Amino acid sequence: MTQLAGHTSAPAPVRTGRLPAPLALLRPGQWPKNLLVVPLALLGGAPDATTAVRVAVALGAFVLASSLVYVLNDIADVERDKRHPVKRHRPLASGQMSMASAVATALVLGALLVPALLTLGPGSALIILLYLAVNGAYSWKLKHLPLLDVFVVAAGFVLRLLGGYEAAERPVEMWLVLTVLASCLVLILGKRRHELSVSGTGHRPALVGYSAHFLDLVLVLCSALSLFGYLLYLRTESGFGPYALLTAVCALFALFRYLQIVIVDGGGGEPVKTLLRDRVMLANSAVWGALLVPHLVL
Repeated sequence: MTQLAGHTSAPAPVRTGRLPAPLALLRPGQWPKNLLVVPLALLGGAPDATTAVRVAVALGAFVLASSLVYVLNDIADVERDKRHPVKRHRPLASGQMSMASAVATALVLGALLVPALLTLGPGSALIILLYLAVNGAYSWKLKHLPLLDVFVVAAGFVLRLLGGYEAAERPVEMWLVLTVLASCLVLILGKRRHELSVSGTGHRPALVGYSAHFLDLVLVLCSALSLFGYLLYLRTESGFGPYALLTAVCALFALFRYLQIVIVDGGGGEPVKTLLRDRVMLANSAVWGALLVPHLVL
């Protein structure tokens, strides 16, 4: 706490980083969230060219929508971010971009999103608009409410998946939806646990409703629900053969590894980086993919 107090009394250093400030404001490091979720709607079978294009457009629309959410969130939280040891280096909080520039960026993103929504049609457009509304409510109030904060973020991932189904014009597979919801809760709760251990409750008011012990309990609960949903998806909805159940071992290993990173190593502060950079996770994902490919192409 003493170190944090020292930071508030001195001006925050400007860190340019590797990305230009306007691009950094869009959080391109978070775009893989869309890539990891939206195309899951295609697991049921290889798409034709038209379906693939529609899903690609939906993916691009969610990238624009999520970037818009990040910009609006940074605008709303600029003063709080200035007091955070990491977030104070963001373009708006550090002074690399002005408030007017950030507002202009949000307007440009909104303008680019409109033709994508018109291309996708009313169903997908409604889902993406609902995604924006949910995240707007999150930035305004819900992120300060314990439990609601994590469920709202997880709902954003479920909406991404539903957007993929709508774009692909395929029926929603509810066990896969449950798996995505529970898996996202695991990642978000792990992030909350890391935040609680590193910076306490000062930066994120919702953290007052959590403790490390409570988060450990719900992490295990959501992990079990995630594995249960995946097993039922494989058996009842996927259309894969019985040997696809072997991939459940990879799912279990991935959950064990993530819990190890969060609880033993004290990590998990950036779930996307954990999934995409941890060597053990990547090796497990490669085996998982190799086991699934025969079922996807047959």
